[in-house]
Amino acid sequence: MNEIKVLVSDNLDASGIEMLAAAEGITVDVKTGQSPEALRSIIGDYDGLVIRSATKVNADLLSAARRLKVVGRAGIGLDNVDIPEATRRGIVVMNTPDGNVVTTAEHAVAMMLSLTRNIPQGTASLKATRWDKKLLQGREIFNKFAGVIGFGKIGSIVADRLRGLKMRVLVHDPFVRPEQIEKAGFQPVSFDELLAQADYITVHVPKLKETLNLLNAAAFAKMKDGVMVINCARGGIVNEPDLLEALKSGKVAGAALDVFATEPPGESELVAHPHLICTPHLGASTKEAQTNVAVAVAHQFIEFFKNGTIINAVNAPAVTGDQMVQLGPLLSMGEQIGRLQAQLIQGPIAEIAIEYAGDFRGMDLAPVTTAVLKGLLTRELKDDVNYVNAPVLAKNRGIRVTESTSNESEDYLNLIRVRVDTDTTSSNVAGTVFGKRDSRIVRINNFRLEMIPEGHLALIYNIDKPGSIGQIGSTLGRHQINIGRMQVGQEEGGDRNIIFLTTDTPIPPEVIGELNALSLVKSAISLEF
Repeated sequence: MNEIKVLVSDNLDASGIEMLAAAEGITVDVKTGQSPEALRSIIGDYDGLVIRSATKVNADLLSAARRLKVVGRAGIGLDNVDIPEATRRGIVVMNTPDGNVVTTAEHAVAMMLSLTRNIPQGTASLKATRWDKKLLQGREIFNKFAGVIGFGKIGSIVADRLRGLKMRVLVHDPFVRPEQIEKAGFQPVSFDELLAQADYITVHVPKLKETLNLLNAAAFAKMKDGVMVINCARGGIVNEPDLLEALKSGKVAGAALDVFATEPPGESELVAHPHLICTPHLGASTKEAQTNVAVAVAHQFIEFFKNGTIINAVNAPAVTGDQMVQLGPLLSMGEQIGRLQAQLIQGPIAEIAIEYAGDFRGMDLAPVTTAVLKGLLTRELKDDVNYVNAPVLAKNRGIRVTESTSNESEDYLNLIRVRVDTDTTSSNVAGTVFGKRDSRIVRINNFRLEMIPEGHLALIYNIDKPGSIGQIGSTLGRHQINIGRMQVGQEEGGDRNIIFLTTDTPIPPEVIGELNALSLVKSAISLEF
């Protein structure tokens, strides 16, 4: 192995640095706290970059990384990495999704108990030489209803710990089938049922378009009087101004936040409120967790540079270089179909049927199936899902996956068809690769079209009558939203068109609402790739 240079640009536990330094052929430089300009000036000398959350791996930095082959995040979140740009440049991006799940779950439980028994306030009063025993009466959690929103790795551990504390645990996760929640020993409920019944509500979902401001004024209004709210997931999932008003009114008796929409939050009326307790994003901050993720990322780098093995990559499957030449465009196509299907369906997935039609020249298509699953599950799991664990996560959710091949591919050399069934809906999407690597969606249910799956999109079903496109264009123009590209498909044997609009900026929800109100529009949704 030729000498490899690895840069550690954020604080990393010594155990990981020692592992890398001890590996034959790897030289490690630890340079933390670098300015973006300073980091850009040196990144060109390195083959690998180890980060946590401070370093911003953006397009500007990557443009100077002429030798860089891999970026490794010691932790889960990859909001600070431009993954599409890294992928375009052939740079593998890895994370360590399992290293701090127990630690984060335990912090949520600790916050709940501290909130319930006024432990921070009691500590502060004693340190201020007061004895506020009568003012700080708490409550028991025994036999109370705990509402857990999100049943992924962390949420499921929290539910288990709360069951051990003899709470009655309600679970809401629209992406997990109810029988899977019941199998784990918990009660599946709808979002509104959880809000109405829970004495405590704890949030464990990724920050997505659908989860931003999930707990807002409307949600608080549906909760029990005196409910307590805990957020150790991501800032912005709980609407902070609405939470403050709910605390002031007494609707929410207390709240515990480890995360904020802006971090650090600075001087804040919410932070200062006497019924809010808070910590500075400590969910993953234990010695054990930091050791776990440091050792994990060091192991991944050693395996990558020594054996070419890719572990927990979010943008590359574990295939050989020769396979990647063949499969690369199909992997991209498969993941894009999965991402589209995830935005078209409603409810937890029951079955995924994937058909490979046409000339695939004896390729091993298992990685493409994994790419489809990764695209589908990324919406709900975000950075927790990768090319290694996507099939396991699908199995754990009770999703049945079937594959088939056919020599018939309609008008295309090859075609990937994906049908996704939920308990109430079924969606069919087909895509192909034009030329060497140009992905196209060519069918959505009964509509034929040619759609480029990239950027900010709107999917609109409209009545096939004069004036419909004019209505849509006028509405977007009134809000200064520019249409970059428009593609129209027609329903076979029907009276509807399907329109895909690519816009320069995302279309806000209120504008989507206006589009849905137009007389010649049947439905409109926004899509992101």
